[in-house]
Amino acid sequence: MDSFFLQQLFNGITLGAVYGLIAIGYTMVYGIIGMINFAHGEVYMISAYLCAIALALLTFFGLHSFPLLILGTLVFTIAVTGVYGWAIERIAYKPLRNSTRLAPLISAIGMSLILQNYAQISQGPRQQGIPTMLDGAIRFHIGESFVQMTYTKLFILVASLLGMLVLSWIISNTKLGRMCRAVQQDRKMASILGINTDRIISLVFMIGAAMAGLAGVLVTMNYGTFDFYAGFIIGIKAFTAAVLGGIGSLPGAMLGGLILGIAEAQFSGMVNSDYKDVFSFGLLVVILIFRPQGLLGRPVVTKV
Repeated sequence: MDSFFLQQLFNGITLGAVYGLIAIGYTMVYGIIGMINFAHGEVYMISAYLCAIALALLTFFGLHSFPLLILGTLVFTIAVTGVYGWAIERIAYKPLRNSTRLAPLISAIGMSLILQNYAQISQGPRQQGIPTMLDGAIRFHIGESFVQMTYTKLFILVASLLGMLVLSWIISNTKLGRMCRAVQQDRKMASILGINTDRIISLVFMIGAAMAGLAGVLVTMNYGTFDFYAGFIIGIKAFTAAVLGGIGSLPGAMLGGLILGIAEAQFSGMVNSDYKDVFSFGLLVVILIFRPQGLLGRPVVTKV
């Protein structure tokens, strides 16, 4: 098999795993309240700044070991982005929960713009970055060429898949997961049965934000640079992945992210990277024409 194809396949799986992490936030919120959190991409952007701040603080206090640095950074970033998710739900969604469906959508877009400008004013408009944290790569020789897997991308892949598996286990096998699924299926009945639906909705926003925080740390490690506008494009891509896999389906978000990442990487390498976004959205349109509910989504049954 062509080494270039394998290299792009690995790059695509790594990118798709990150898309899947962010898409989880979109699909969980939609599954619980039936609305899209359009401020979710900005939570990812905030997590990139939090990653840099955590690394600077830990290094300032004399911590230079990579395992301890990345652990401390992940804990700090995930915790703070979880608080951001809780605040977004309380400010932009809870007061409008019983209003028209359009009002929370506009509120979420407004929250997105607020977070963008907040980051621009507080951190500056210039592109910022962090130094490389993990050097080295593994090379597999195939004839006269080779496939290279950097340690950073391997770490991103392992951490992403581990985060997805842990979240899937929590939703499938814990009391919290059962309550989330109950609220998703019928919020009124769940409330009658004694489930605090307001608390569950807030927790879902926090979990989705935490996944975006994890993705923010991993992407920042890989690319090293970010700015206040970083959440817009990747947020749209992750939303596309969620719709592609089936909005409201957790496995669908993961599958959609992987498919989108692989397709985008292969198109960039073999055709033209300038039109990879066009190809990604074109792929979404084609799939939705033949399967409107997404790959793993449930068909919508209209009651007559």
